Amino acid sequence: MHLSHGQRFQASSAGLYDAVVIDAHHHLWDLAAREHRWLAGGQPWASDDQLARLRRSFVLADLAPLAAAAGITGTVVIQTVAEPWETPDLLALAAGRDPYPAQEKPGGPEPGRSGPAQAGAAQPALAGGLLAGVVGWTDLTGPAVADAAAGLRELPGGEFLCGIRHPLLAEPDPGWLARPAVLRGLQALAASGLAFDIVARPDQLPAAVTAARSLPELTMVLDHLGGPPAGSGQDRDGPWAAAIRRLAALPNVSCKLSGAHTIPGRASDLRPYYQTVLAAFGPDRLMFGSDWPVSTLAAPYGQVFDLYQELTAPLSQAERDAIFDRTARRVYQLPEPEAPPRHKP
Repeated sequence: MHLSHGQRFQASSAGLYDAVVIDAHHHLWDLAAREHRWLAGGQPWASDDQLARLRRSFVLADLAPLAAAAGITGTVVIQTVAEPWETPDLLALAAGRDPYPAQEKPGGPEPGRSGPAQAGAAQPALAGGLLAGVVGWTDLTGPAVADAAAGLRELPGGEFLCGIRHPLLAEPDPGWLARPAVLRGLQALAASGLAFDIVARPDQLPAAVTAARSLPELTMVLDHLGGPPAGSGQDRDGPWAAAIRRLAALPNVSCKLSGAHTIPGRASDLRPYYQTVLAAFGPDRLMFGSDWPVSTLAAPYGQVFDLYQELTAPLSQAERDAIFDRTARRVYQLPEPEAPPRHKP
């Protein structure tokens, strides 16, 4: 659904989580360096007016202070385009390098861009190693997926590659993920030790079930709660919930609490869908993701984090540790923090 004008997340100060936190899902793009054609319009999950609000650069130097203010200690950056240049760019950023030197940017700085983000965009190392992992893209239907993954790992920052995602939302065939050629590519990912992120419409979830069942050796991550039909009037115990339970029955599948910009912004509205995935997957297979900057369509970064803090407040500390840190580290094979988590007394 689309958010109505003025709709915002309602945050709560109760049950705030204070420990090591991984934001397992966000994006970055620099329009002064690369063209992102998807922002021009025609996306099923956002109106053209909403896309216009995203039609500017969102770089690491923009994210770093927001993450620091929310207490985020590490992040996983996720692909946005099916282009061969994006993953090397993201890996370079994770390694503290600037993949877009100012002198190489076509047309120079982005028109109208000002403030600290512009000054810091060419200095990603100032983010202090915020990026802990990269979920990139490669052509899963290609004949040499394993070689492509190996090639990415040989690039600067290749050690940060932890997964691959394909923009399924742009695929008109709801069964695309279960095609034989795609399954062969996914099998090569599994052999390479990489996870696969699933961003899908509800009608694509049955194919995701087929793929996950066919490849038990492949770690799969369902993004954005699987796109629940929140606010649509559909019964939350309908096809979406049934697909969620079938996916959760497969131990190689985890789920992200992310993408809240596409669903009602109040915790009370999201809670039934959150409770469905919590009951199906359990805390040990759930992880938090902000979906920044797409989530800015609904609320600032900190309020998105507050929403999931409010939802998870009734859980035990160990269960919240799983959702906000341990699941992402295990699934994406991220390095452990240098110091143990600290909790408020």
